[in-house]
Amino acid sequence: MIIKWVLRRILIIALGWCLGNMVFAQDYKGKRVFILHSYSDQYPWTHTIHQTVRSILDGAEITSSVFYMDTKNHSSEAEKLAAAQQAKLRIDQFKPDVVITSDDDAVRYVLMPYYKNSRIPFIFCGLNVEAGVYGLPYTNTTGILEVQLLSETVKNLQDYAKGPRIGTLALDGFSEHERVENYHTQLGREVDRSYFSRSVEEWQDSFLRLQHEVDMVILLNPKGLVGFDMEAAQAFVERNIRVPSGSYVPWMSKMSLLGITLIPEEQGAWAAQNTLKILGGQAPNSIPIARSKEGKLFINLKIAEKLGITFKSSLLRVAEILR
Repeated sequence: MIIKWVLRRILIIALGWCLGNMVFAQDYKGKRVFILHSYSDQYPWTHTIHQTVRSILDGAEITSSVFYMDTKNHSSEAEKLAAAQQAKLRIDQFKPDVVITSDDDAVRYVLMPYYKNSRIPFIFCGLNVEAGVYGLPYTNTTGILEVQLLSETVKNLQDYAKGPRIGTLALDGFSEHERVENYHTQLGREVDRSYFSRSVEEWQDSFLRLQHEVDMVILLNPKGLVGFDMEAAQAFVERNIRVPSGSYVPWMSKMSLLGITLIPEEQGAWAAQNTLKILGGQAPNSIPIARSKEGKLFINLKIAEKLGITFKSSLLRVAEILR
């Protein structure tokens, strides 16, 4: 299973380009696609999704426009609502044939209030929570949900943990609360301890508490906390970690023992390929909502040494190794 994840990681971009090129025989000149991102282009996940989408759309000679809501850096409710109004203005001015959205805030603040069941087709990707939270599916919408390979990560952590208790650490946001709530379903059991932080100080304090309250910790994405610095956080974790930790985002791998990271290329390729189908005449609601399936295993030898852990040879053979 792990080997398949690694191989899929290598093949997914090439596969996306091939599938896109298969339908390029159709003339897409004059077609217009608006790309709406919840976050900034400086956010690695967003940047990679955008580049993947553009690689397919540009190959089909489709005209595109992009807007970044940047709601991680401007995270108050008033700022999110203002960004949503600006996004709506840009969409209405551009008059797209299809809109692609990435991550939750674009759906929650733009698609759901302004374009639910409208004449403009929408495709979402990177959606962190179950579609039903937003009342999806709509008649004009399809997309791909971002599903963590949490059970697999926990199974690997349990090999090195001293007990079964699981804790989570996240920033205090809507998506994060929904994500942790979904963990109960994915794991078939309750998470033993969950902390949601509103500041770097709270995040650090919660991390320290978890080292004594649980046997393993899932670190959710902390980007969005004001003043959060990844290098400082990494140094803090290396000084204070006592129990195995796991994560699902690549930039958290330096402070986690191991994890299976999600692949943004999968999300971008799916959105772009199905955009071509819709531009070719297929109705959005005839395309079933999909769930991400790909992941990339990593193990962190520096954290392992700090914890006195020796990895199994079966993991060493297939994982990306961080030293």
